[in-house]
Amino acid sequence: MQAIGVRTRECIIAVFTCILAFSAAEAATQKPVLYGKHWVAITGKPLAATAGAGIFQKGGNAVDAACAMLAATNTMWDTLGWGGETQALIYNPHTKEVIGINALGVAPTGATPDFFRNQGMAYPPEFGPLAAVTPGTPGGLMVMLAEYGTMSLADVLAPAIEMAGGYAIEDRAVRAIERTRDEILKWPYSRAVFLPHGDDEPRGPSVGEVFRQPDLQATLGKLVEAEQQALAKGLDRKAAIYAAYDRFYRGDIADELVRSTQEQDGLITMEDLDRWQVHIEKPVKTSYRGIEVYKLTTWVQGPVMLQALNILENFDLAGMGYNSTRYIHTLYQAMNLAFADRDFYYGDPYFPPEEPVQGLLSKEYAKKRAAQIDPERNDATAGPGDPYEFQRGDNPYLHLLENLQSDNVSSAVPDDEGFFQGTTSIQAADEEGWIVSVTPSGAWIPAVIAGKTGIGLSQRMQSFVLDPAENPYNVLEPGKRPRVTLTPGMALKDGKPYLSFAVQGGDSQDQMLLQFFLNVVEFGMNVQEAAEADNFLSFQLHDSFGDHKKEPGRLAVNESLSEFTQNQLSTMGYKVEVGIWGMRDRTSGPINAIYFDWEHGTFQGGSSNHGDDYGIAW
Repeated sequence: MQAIGVRTRECIIAVFTCILAFSAAEAATQKPVLYGKHWVAITGKPLAATAGAGIFQKGGNAVDAACAMLAATNTMWDTLGWGGETQALIYNPHTKEVIGINALGVAPTGATPDFFRNQGMAYPPEFGPLAAVTPGTPGGLMVMLAEYGTMSLADVLAPAIEMAGGYAIEDRAVRAIERTRDEILKWPYSRAVFLPHGDDEPRGPSVGEVFRQPDLQATLGKLVEAEQQALAKGLDRKAAIYAAYDRFYRGDIADELVRSTQEQDGLITMEDLDRWQVHIEKPVKTSYRGIEVYKLTTWVQGPVMLQALNILENFDLAGMGYNSTRYIHTLYQAMNLAFADRDFYYGDPYFPPEEPVQGLLSKEYAKKRAAQIDPERNDATAGPGDPYEFQRGDNPYLHLLENLQSDNVSSAVPDDEGFFQGTTSIQAADEEGWIVSVTPSGAWIPAVIAGKTGIGLSQRMQSFVLDPAENPYNVLEPGKRPRVTLTPGMALKDGKPYLSFAVQGGDSQDQMLLQFFLNVVEFGMNVQEAAEADNFLSFQLHDSFGDHKKEPGRLAVNESLSEFTQNQLSTMGYKVEVGIWGMRDRTSGPINAIYFDWEHGTFQGGSSNHGDDYGIAW
């Protein structure tokens, strides 16, 4: 019998893989689909999901529940804290519009490229008070609640206030404290919170121990007190919540936050807090095979998924087969091109220069980029394109593109802690039609605690660059937001909500969400199957953390991927490794999502089997 040709074998494998994918779709998932008629609450921690469910049971809407889950997860540390940043997409059923919430902090007074260069730094630091942008999460929570919620701040913060008084701390937070003990010891207020036992050799809490944060509890209580005082004066619900907002950013809480931050050599001033504001924005969107997909704009990496979908619309992905050689290669190459644009063109839209969003999201630009994909080999030198060809204006940085160097390519042993820097995600929906997709982050352990506020500070300054040649849109400047990785998603089909989805995991987020979305749209998986599916991961992009390294061709895959496919990818120029986040069999990332079943008028919730993520539906 004649030997089967490589291309023929590849086609057979693709078809067989596609059959396996659909067979797997019929098999039981490790977690069940969450079916609900009235509401769904999903987030990164079981206790926090319970807080959201409790708000729903008390009559709150999806925004109220999302805010309660946000407050609870902040109080539980590990992957985020109260001084971090919040970004959200909210679907308003009355206007039929998707709204963006921008509650990302800004670089404080004195934070300039020269300031950090003079300290011998190529980027702002990963840890410490000089890593901090202004706190965004408290303001984001209060603005969302005031504008779109129905309940009081007292109601929504009640679970978090109780938890700050003492809750049974989880394994992940305990391990994070142990892992970062040396950093925690540098900061006196952090040491007091995270290492409460012992004097000469302070140590952290044990798993299941009741972990108490009296300073944080007092700060949250002050917010409720400000709200109650405003209500007593005759102010309405909304105005009372904004009275609490003012106390945080302009009152005694702000005073202590600034005093203690500067005591620890940080830069945040009262003027920085006073000037900062939450922006309610119009998100960006594209269409993929008739489905409208929404993301926040270029102050996060969200448009990268839209760019990748525009490129991939030019290929028959379903015909390639789920996780076949061709499928993985095509997605990897599309992501190469989209992330190269992210690394050069994305930044704070409230600061000049203006990002070329129209060109970046142009379908014609996507066709040009799709034509650049080599079907046979990884392009390790893929760089940014010129989106200005597809919109008004001339590219002011052609000279930088011509001289762009990949001088931060890593050849060291991989260290993925920064690349996968954790956060959480929140999904909530109710029968009235409100939907909330949130990816809050920042102030993760080992956060610097700001004095007696109990508030941990963000570490997001590290996502800026200091050299315009690297990204002229994301150069550090006081009052400016760094381009961050946080990227909730939402999709509408036939004018109705279709999917709401988000994931944690630094630079992996839009890679994971892209594959999740295609699992549903191209391969017919239900929301739980798509959340648990065997994803792969590219490192051919600049890390948004630490030293911003880049690793062309590095490809992490699930252990289920056949040896034949792995070998084929290796011959195409990939450095294939099995496993992500130290796991070989769970490579979906911690995806949380809701699918809207309009045929039956119900919700279907999905929560990945990756980590602690948990959902409740009714």
